[in-house]
Amino acid sequence: MADIRVCVAGACGKMGKEVVKAVTAVEGLAVVAAVDMACAGEDIGVLAGIGPLGVAVESDLAAALTRSGAQVLADFTMPSAVMGNLRTAIPLRVAPVVGTTGITADGLHELRRLATEAETPVFIAPNFAIGAVLMMQFAQQAARYFDYAEVIEFHHEKKLDAPSGTALRTAELMRDAAEGRLTQPAQAEMGEASRGLAVGNIRVHAVRVPGMVASQEVLFGGLGQTLTIRHDTINRESFMPGVVLALRKVLALHGVVVGLENIM
Repeated sequence: MADIRVCVAGACGKMGKEVVKAVTAVEGLAVVAAVDMACAGEDIGVLAGIGPLGVAVESDLAAALTRSGAQVLADFTMPSAVMGNLRTAIPLRVAPVVGTTGITADGLHELRRLATEAETPVFIAPNFAIGAVLMMQFAQQAARYFDYAEVIEFHHEKKLDAPSGTALRTAELMRDAAEGRLTQPAQAEMGEASRGLAVGNIRVHAVRVPGMVASQEVLFGGLGQTLTIRHDTINRESFMPGVVLALRKVLALHGVVVGLENIM
């Protein structure tokens, strides 16, 4: 069976380089194009530290997809760039695997329309770490039994969106699973602005400091007890098994699929 041909967008970033290394290391996938506004003309294998691949970084996504015959686009760019990239890839019938967060509800609606029109699947994951997916599922289950819950997420200082896509997805899953149980928001007479973003009655807090990769705590409180569910990402390699899984499975999906749990 021929390798699935992958174009990596955001290839010169930290996540992009990890994706290049992961794809190159496994059977059944091949990096055929790399796109980034920086590093144009340089060999992406050299930049990723794995030696020459014969794939030069390009700045024009449409040209790269057309020239390379890519079947899948791995997008690990920025919130400001991701929708433009997907608007380019989907009409070319290149299936996106999206790790970039910040896509809005309106953006999802547009992507569903584009995917239907082009008959091209789209996969989006707020988090590709298996442990993070399990953390979200555990929090979803616990939300059925507690009246109070808050989410605190920790990322490095260069992460642009806040709260993270993982935190928002977690809170949304908890809110829906609670079926009205999480109806008692913690009260604050002063300093309401410090209470984080409200998702239903779940408050979501974002911390941005150097030295962090990605961590998240979900805190539940009840009569005489607390429950803490925490996941820590030590390095970006933790995301790669999930990314590889999505790259292998996306072409068999239909429409827009959100969440790694749906393909595990």
